[in-house]
Amino acid sequence: MKITVAHSPDSDDAFMFYGLASGAVQVPGIEVDQVLSDIESLNRAAFEGRYEVTAVSFHAFAHLQDKYALLPHGASMGDKYGPILVSKTSFPALANGGSLKGVKVGVPGRLTSAFLTLQMYDPSFDFEIIAFDEIQDAVQNGRVDAGLLIHEGQLTYASEGLHKIVDLGEWWFERTGGLPLPLGGNVIRRDLGAETMARVSKMLHDSIAHALNHRAAAVEYAETFGRGLNRADTDKFVGMYVNQLTLDYGDRGRAALDRLFTEAFEKKLIPVRVPVEFV
Repeated sequence: MKITVAHSPDSDDAFMFYGLASGAVQVPGIEVDQVLSDIESLNRAAFEGRYEVTAVSFHAFAHLQDKYALLPHGASMGDKYGPILVSKTSFPALANGGSLKGVKVGVPGRLTSAFLTLQMYDPSFDFEIIAFDEIQDAVQNGRVDAGLLIHEGQLTYASEGLHKIVDLGEWWFERTGGLPLPLGGNVIRRDLGAETMARVSKMLHDSIAHALNHRAAAVEYAETFGRGLNRADTDKFVGMYVNQLTLDYGDRGRAALDRLFTEAFEKKLIPVRVPVEFV
């Protein structure tokens, strides 16, 4: 049986799937094919049910429960860090919690959890959807007033002369009493059936565990996906988004995801209050 596993071409996702990519983790009777694409494209593809297993934003998952089930591992959560809103020039009023009304923000997609969280922070901004790896340039050249950075941009923006307006992970941590900010997770198509879903789930768990147990080799592999990050920064970035919460949500991760879904539903930003249930 061939299973396509789709994930973003980033060092943290690559690290998670090192066990599969290296051949160290295999399941008899299951052939794994990997597809790499940016997270917003993966979100869109999930609406078509294109891949058996895929990374999606939790924002997108709120619309996908009929097709996909949430796997109990593979989550990316920002533990007092997360998507960062930056600008070319400092805006002291904005940095101190001022309104984003009239500010045009470059965002990486409507279905990203970064976009959802920024709406929860302040829904009054204007926005333009820009490929995640082009947002910093769009801020630099004045195409937008501010940019919402995900992935490696969270580590590199300051060296490029950009100013932080707000780190949404810090904002979320402080207002929730110390919960991490849920950003994305791995999901599996429901039509595979319970037995196959369970086998694939264990396979993906084992891949993450293998990477964590063989960190040096996995980071070396992940560095090739880091878009300019050196080995030390790759290791730092991987550690931010692949950790114990990735291997298992635990009570804290579940509470964080429930809080996100509950608040987003109450603010009418998602269509239903999503139960936190796993394969």
